[in-house]
Amino acid sequence: MRSLTPLILFAASACFALGIVLPLIHVDRLYFFSDEPSLIGMVAALWSGGDWLLASVVALFSVVFPAMKLGLLHNAAYAQAGNAASIPSWFRALSNWSMLDVVLVALVIFAAKTSGLATAFTKPGLWFFAASVVLTATASALIKRAPQARQQAVH
Repeated sequence: MRSLTPLILFAASACFALGIVLPLIHVDRLYFFSDEPSLIGMVAALWSGGDWLLASVVALFSVVFPAMKLGLLHNAAYAQAGNAASIPSWFRALSNWSMLDVVLVALVIFAAKTSGLATAFTKPGLWFFAASVVLTATASALIKRAPQARQQAVH
């Protein structure tokens, strides 16, 4: 499993990058207007629209925290066996917010479909972002399990 961790981390990082730049949803409004925002595009639109607090919260939980989490996992995965980097205790708090964006986009799609004024469909960005969340959680579980397996092998 140890040799699988770098591959999973690479896939998670690639999916994360694609998930924040590719369109998340396709929204048609009143049959004349359509939009395909990406996560970065949504944050930029909120910021330029004057919703700085909302833009900051979305950027923090959608881009900054997941990027930090991936960075910490890469650091822990590639640490030397005798010099193992530990994952900070606050890391668990970051893990609790992993699916927040996927749930928010699902709510937007649901609201658009039930309002009758717009239709919305998922786009590849959402699927890449969701794949990143799942792959990151898998890598995290493998990395957390690796020190326990080493300790059992020693005893």
